[in-house]
Amino acid sequence: MSGFLTVDNLSCMLAGFEQRVLRSVSLSIDTGEVLGLVGESGAGKSMIGKAILGILPMAIEIVEGSIVLDGQNLEKMRPADRRRFIGATAALIPQDPLTALNPSRRIEPQVTNRLVDILGWTRSDARVRALELLDEVHIDNPERVMRSYPHELSGGMRQRVLIASAFAANPKLVIADEPTTALDVTVQKQILRLIRELQQRHSTAMVFVTHDLGVVSKVCQRMSVLYGGMIVESSTVPDFFKEPKHAYSRALLAATPKYTDPDASLVPVDEAVIEQVSAEVLAADREWRHGA
Repeated sequence: MSGFLTVDNLSCMLAGFEQRVLRSVSLSIDTGEVLGLVGESGAGKSMIGKAILGILPMAIEIVEGSIVLDGQNLEKMRPADRRRFIGATAALIPQDPLTALNPSRRIEPQVTNRLVDILGWTRSDARVRALELLDEVHIDNPERVMRSYPHELSGGMRQRVLIASAFAANPKLVIADEPTTALDVTVQKQILRLIRELQQRHSTAMVFVTHDLGVVSKVCQRMSVLYGGMIVESSTVPDFFKEPKHAYSRALLAATPKYTDPDASLVPVDEAVIEQVSAEVLAADREWRHGA
């Protein structure tokens, strides 16, 4: 497995517990490619992104596997070197723009600090770049927005600010962690179009975390389906929607609302499918403990 980003056999464990929260996860992303991570809440999608960025909660540790980003094995780097490298190479678009932005600070330093602290830009150059970025994400009157506090902006505007901040240093990798979850449907469509536009313009590799298969069909080229911290299926997006291989993947697809048929009944994931995939997770854990 090779690519701009390669995660190989990654396992994470919560301190004091024997069961893993990520189970032998392997994935690869090429430059300019978008990989979707799909699954129910708690499946481990965001945890993978945090492991890549080195921002796992203190109680969770990587116990196995490797993460190679742009030719650098992150697990073999010293913590300070790793932070600097990730800061210059990767960026995060978080899920909730209201909590991600500091409510006590104006927008300007929240966009420019990344350029000043990580890339060593002067404040004046960083400000010029920030204004360009806010214009690039289609924010009217960037000067006014730079002077504003987060609570003075709408949810869509706050998310555009976070997208501008993520792309400020021209990262080679962006982790988009359910970036439209806190937005209404109309704004979601605008934000997805904007993220896709910036990703293509900058040829950025992207991990797109979502529970929405409709979003995956519009944004991603490849996808991995997770359950219980384990990838149960990886596929190209067209192949998945044409013929998903795993029973859990088929159940997820069947449970997706059909917007072309709003009167159709929702189909919940069958309990037998949950029992099957849960058994696969437990079997993987038994095999892993035996091997360890």
